[in-house]
Amino acid sequence: MSDDKIIHFNPWRDFNDAAPLPDPFAVEPDPAQIARFVDVVFGYSEGLIPVRSFVDKGQGKDGRPHNIWIDATGAAPDKLATFAAWGAREGAAVYVIPGTVAETGQARAADVLQMQSVVVDLDAGDIPAKLDHLVHHIGRPTLIVESGGRTADGATKLHVWWKLTEPAEGADLARLCQLRGDIALKVGGDMHFRSAHQPIRVPGTVYHKGGQERLVLIREASDLEFDLADMLERAGEMPPMPGVGMATAEPREKPGVDAALITPVREGGQDAWTRFEGVSMAIGHYVRMAHEGRMSREEAWRAIGEYNAAMIRPNWPEDRLWVEYERLWSLHIARNGPPLIRNDGAPAAREIATFTLGALLDDGTPMPDDIIGPRVLTPGGMLVLGGAPKVGKSDLVISWLVHMAAGVPFLGFTPPRPLRVFYLQAEIQYHYLRERMQQIGLPPEVMAAARENLVVTPKLKLLLDAGGSALVAQAIQQAFPAEPVDILCIDPIRNLFDGGPDGGGENDNAAMMFFLKDRVEVLRDHVNPDCGIVLIHHTKKLSKHQVKEDPFLALSGASALRGFYTSGLILHRPDEDASERKLEIELRNGPALPSKLIEKVRGQWVEINPMNERLVRAEVGAKHDAERMRKHDVILGLLYEEARRGKLYTLAQFSEAFENTGGLGGRTIVHDRLSVLATKGKVKFIRGAAATRIGLAAERSKYGYLCVEGMLFGTGGETVDPDTGEVTPELIPALPSHYKCPQTGAVLPVENPSVWVYQEEDEA
Repeated sequence: MSDDKIIHFNPWRDFNDAAPLPDPFAVEPDPAQIARFVDVVFGYSEGLIPVRSFVDKGQGKDGRPHNIWIDATGAAPDKLATFAAWGAREGAAVYVIPGTVAETGQARAADVLQMQSVVVDLDAGDIPAKLDHLVHHIGRPTLIVESGGRTADGATKLHVWWKLTEPAEGADLARLCQLRGDIALKVGGDMHFRSAHQPIRVPGTVYHKGGQERLVLIREASDLEFDLADMLERAGEMPPMPGVGMATAEPREKPGVDAALITPVREGGQDAWTRFEGVSMAIGHYVRMAHEGRMSREEAWRAIGEYNAAMIRPNWPEDRLWVEYERLWSLHIARNGPPLIRNDGAPAAREIATFTLGALLDDGTPMPDDIIGPRVLTPGGMLVLGGAPKVGKSDLVISWLVHMAAGVPFLGFTPPRPLRVFYLQAEIQYHYLRERMQQIGLPPEVMAAARENLVVTPKLKLLLDAGGSALVAQAIQQAFPAEPVDILCIDPIRNLFDGGPDGGGENDNAAMMFFLKDRVEVLRDHVNPDCGIVLIHHTKKLSKHQVKEDPFLALSGASALRGFYTSGLILHRPDEDASERKLEIELRNGPALPSKLIEKVRGQWVEINPMNERLVRAEVGAKHDAERMRKHDVILGLLYEEARRGKLYTLAQFSEAFENTGGLGGRTIVHDRLSVLATKGKVKFIRGAAATRIGLAAERSKYGYLCVEGMLFGTGGETVDPDTGEVTPELIPALPSHYKCPQTGAVLPVENPSVWVYQEEDEA
């Protein structure tokens, strides 16, 4: 067959070259909406706009991500619209980072130079209610964008934008990102927008997820612009939504930290979480560890680097890792207060200080001054005061701290100067604390000297955990901004105890050591490494014999406490029926101190001479003391009543007349009791002319007639009241003329019969 008879279809039936027929159901990008978006998000900015595109999931298509950078100029809307048209044909979503960078290839948070808008992504929960909350408290937004997604309940997910009056740079850029995170936190929005490089869908482009094509649509637009400082103020005043706010609205469950630290993560979102999420969780974990003082910042950074090398595939560049670490550290400080860094500045293991015996023997430098002498509380030391409930611990502690703040000795404990004292107490509420402070019976000059040096908290409702420690540290630094605190008193341990991650109680030795080392000592090191710690603690019930043998066994909780403190004090009652308390003292840094017998007298704690304390058979001795006092009262009462009936007695006559009367015992016992009363000045004598004046016969005894204070003598006559006519026995005062000298036992004349003098008071 010749060639001229061959019919060629290609020239006029080439279907590959023919223009495709338009799909009447296809969703096309909207250049007008893209242009409006670019104006709101980049209209005032300079630099490059990072644009990213990748195939939406659920279409059965594969494709690699595409990244371009567009100059933020007047041509940006057209270039972005062209890229969106390509993305629509390929089933790819179009995202931008809502900020500009300096060079092509840059898209990290640290690369973002300018941002001129605030956005919140509402992708879960009651989205209309969240939008109403934002409009009410922040203001009507510049753009409300339907992102294309739907919640499980079918609600439309929204991006809400507020355009700023000018781009934010530098410190303002960090404030803007913090603002985005705070707003999302309060309404349950997407918390990823705390980061400057979080990408977001472009309105006017096509959403393809799950094979459902929708236009990312601008639902509402306005020309409103906002000042960043004004937005910060509004967001700060905005309350969290009830039941929603202060929690992330991320619908997907995040992995636990333990799982994240041991699970490799690949790029491209191939795993259960992204590389960014894995790195963020690891950095957040080690930031918290460093903030709580469980490792130094250098150790935290080293651990983050090890995680990046072992689990992130491919690894993040070190400079990017450092920027993210610094960002999360700053955010954590802003939210949780100053860190309690224990290991920063501490010598490493290779720098442990060592001294030879010779060096120690030759060191003649002066010893540091005691915070409370003698060696009761030394610089950097810890004192534990224990006592049973209602024994008077808090009252004693308050008086003690007031004296220390005034620079005045207390019960033999001496401060070198007025001390700055922070009293962290968690038992007494404000009004009762105020009442107790106003009722302290201390001299006015002591109270005046302590007014500014003693700072007290009312009853606290917190644990001394990482957050509580940071709050306490901040309160201490605010109370004493110029000079560091000298004494930190924690009252009681039980109400503030934090046993650490395992949640152990105060009876657990490991939990107690965690509390002392990782909470109390870290707090002390943060506010002043040389300040003294005073811990108030409860005691358990022990027999009196056990208390006598080793009073410090009575401390409640774990035995590790006793091995940790430098000084221990136990306050207890030797006799439950007596008002005296005993203060047992145990020192690590000084010579032993004898126990103190103390009592509260007229509002002040005073020390009682220990020589007055009965050591043997104290209870039996106390009963004998009470019986002697009873006999004394009976004798004095009998002398007084007999005198009113006109009967006075010599010492021997009374002993014989009242033998076995009123339980006084035999004649000798009565005679001895009278002799004791005479020596003490409670019984005196009438003899010689003084006896004759009241009509008594002359006596032959050594002392004369017995006399007590206020005694009246019945003469046997009667008196008639001129007004009433009442007849009463005639009574005349019986005044002493002599007394028994307590030193020699001699009978001496009294100086003034009208003034009764007790020898015990003279001695006192």
